[in-house]
Amino acid sequence: MSDGDHVLICVAWPYANGPLHLGHVAGCYLPPDIHARFERALGNRVLMVSGSDEHGTPITVSAEQEGLEPQNIVDRYHEINSKALLDLGCTWMPNIDSRGAEYGGSLFNRTTDIDHKNRVQSNFKELYDAGFFELRSMEQYYELNPSGGGRFLPDRYIEGTCPSCGAEGARGDQCDTCGATYESSELKNPISKMNPDFEVEIRETDHLFYRLDLFQEALEKHAEQRQSVWKPNVRAMTKQWLDMGLRPRAVTRDLSWGINVPIEGDDWIGKCIYVWFEAVQGYLTCSQIWSEKHAQESKAWESWWVNNENSISRHYYFLGKDNVPFHTVIWPAILMGLNHVRNGKTAKDTIELPSVGDLHLEDNVPAMEYLMLAGGQFSKSRKHAIWLPSFLERFDPDTLRYYLSINMPEGHDTDFTWNEFVDRINNELIATYGNFVNRVMSLTARLPHEGESPLLSFDDNALHLDDIKFLDTLHSNITDSLKRHRYKEALRFAMNGAQHGNQMLQNAAPWKHLKSDENAEGRHESLSSLAFGWRLCRYLAIVTQPFLPFSSQKLWQMLGLQGEVALQSWNSAIDWNVKINTTASNYEPLFKRLDIDEIVEEEKSLVEESEPSSIGHGVKGGKKEKKSMTEDKPEGITYLEFETFMEVELRVGRISSVEDHPNADRLYVVKLDDGSSEERTICAGIKEFYSPEDLLNKSVVFVANLKPRPLRGVVSQGMMLAADDGNGAPATVPATFWRFRLNPPMIPLSLKSRPCYGGSHVPAS
Repeated sequence: MSDGDHVLICVAWPYANGPLHLGHVAGCYLPPDIHARFERALGNRVLMVSGSDEHGTPITVSAEQEGLEPQNIVDRYHEINSKALLDLGCTWMPNIDSRGAEYGGSLFNRTTDIDHKNRVQSNFKELYDAGFFELRSMEQYYELNPSGGGRFLPDRYIEGTCPSCGAEGARGDQCDTCGATYESSELKNPISKMNPDFEVEIRETDHLFYRLDLFQEALEKHAEQRQSVWKPNVRAMTKQWLDMGLRPRAVTRDLSWGINVPIEGDDWIGKCIYVWFEAVQGYLTCSQIWSEKHAQESKAWESWWVNNENSISRHYYFLGKDNVPFHTVIWPAILMGLNHVRNGKTAKDTIELPSVGDLHLEDNVPAMEYLMLAGGQFSKSRKHAIWLPSFLERFDPDTLRYYLSINMPEGHDTDFTWNEFVDRINNELIATYGNFVNRVMSLTARLPHEGESPLLSFDDNALHLDDIKFLDTLHSNITDSLKRHRYKEALRFAMNGAQHGNQMLQNAAPWKHLKSDENAEGRHESLSSLAFGWRLCRYLAIVTQPFLPFSSQKLWQMLGLQGEVALQSWNSAIDWNVKINTTASNYEPLFKRLDIDEIVEEEKSLVEESEPSSIGHGVKGGKKEKKSMTEDKPEGITYLEFETFMEVELRVGRISSVEDHPNADRLYVVKLDDGSSEERTICAGIKEFYSPEDLLNKSVVFVANLKPRPLRGVVSQGMMLAADDGNGAPATVPATFWRFRLNPPMIPLSLKSRPCYGGSHVPAS
């Protein structure tokens, strides 16, 4: 292995106020583990950091609800969640890479760690002394106790109507429905979450604000540099914040639980550092704590964090889309502020982007969309979830890793349903991958042999040059997809390898020659495919290891190979000259087949028996699960009959002109030649993704019988169809592709399922 790049994998810090659910796993915790495993296999130096976010109001809310102290809550859930992530196969242990501390390791820490607290307070004081904070009086909700007392209400203690979208049940600082953030005083119809009957009023309180406005220009330059690598959702959210103009943001709150503000004076008693300002620093403090406590070298963390002309550092931040601005705006602003101070400058000096010797900013933020449950967002606070600890008590962790990887919400929200979970495992993972491995193992076991593998005498790569060429190309595709954080695409490519193996065996029919005469015609050629099947199994064990670590190791051992598959070099997968080993005689299936009826019945019983806050079961929304595949339906969807859908008229038109909309920055006015006497005008919101030159003379599919409607003063006479290009960006649908090749298929979710000749209905995902 080469010396490798220094790769920092930063994982969003989960609140320790409840168990992790599958939405957390799909959005934040499985993708970074996949990527860390991949980078290690490439030979890079990987440090992965995260931990439990144990301060802030989600903790105190849970504590009050249960009548416990906050420390009791965080101790309980840190242990539960740490164990669940390890059980899932996430590589949080061991803390030091097997190659040595210079190659990194991992640490899942806690924000209640005294070292974290001290470092956050030190950073706070540095920025305070340099003039990056300003004192402001702000309005905050105050809960009036009928007995005469009262308290200021932190953001999560207040609920009301979102000032942006009008949704009910919005939190004091953020709306889960539209993702908008705001000051708590902007919330409409506020009530106390803990005591809804208590009166609330707005009172003034003094707090320190971080001067984000000073970083506007530098952050705009930084965002411009990241345009080519950020996903569309990351670019859009960051641009929205920057376009609105950055304002100073409060970094202190009236709280009893958290890190105390490190400023002397009675005015600061009872005030803590705001969790948004504290928790993001955990990526840095965790690296430093890992360095001191595990690497036994106080400066080891600098190899990943401090810009160096002689080495390459890459920082990746894995999180859900709701946290994007905190990692593309706020955290970079904190890091640049610390760089500024440590270079001997103050808030009066111009902010500059990091240079050699400064702390490194993020290289990419591969933020995920949401994994939905029964059409509704997974929510810990609202108990709408399938809890990870409970799930792992009943199912193989690799089955969950496979399903969430192949259904990962990379570019758009995806749904979890029990029916699809079972279908994916039984009809993809088992029927393709598991079946191929089982065929190779079972057929090899039936060959007469003594000592070495019976496949050695049939090992003949010269007969499989086309297979090698195919797999070499496949390997390149998998590698490229993983580098671009296209995880489900990479896994699909890997599954293509298993499918290729099944087809190879089917064509060769080695079972016909297991006991035939040694000189039988075609015997050597046929059994050479079985020997190459061993090589393909070895290949699959290595390339699926980031996704399916447990089954990969199991397969590695069944192939008669020693050591850990996770320690194998990534490109050793395509070493087609490795000596074939003797396969294990006691092989067993890689995966267990699932029964949907059993699962549904068990889910019903668990939901009926469990309390809303139960940890042991905690499966919510299970009663909505139907046994029939055709009866699955997200919440809020009304099915249409097929005949109704057929009223939609799809036509093909050629784009003859593209102009900027006179009254809308994000719209084009597109003229379509659809064969009629007059051209059709359509307003299309694709300006962010296409130049006019890209669109001219393209033939596209459009909906022709939508009622014309004015859009910012221009009447739009239809709607152009677009699909996800795999990167989260829209792609216009060419006329030659629209009928059969849309990915994902352009099938409305509300279309009632119906059988089709030659197969079932096409899924809409």
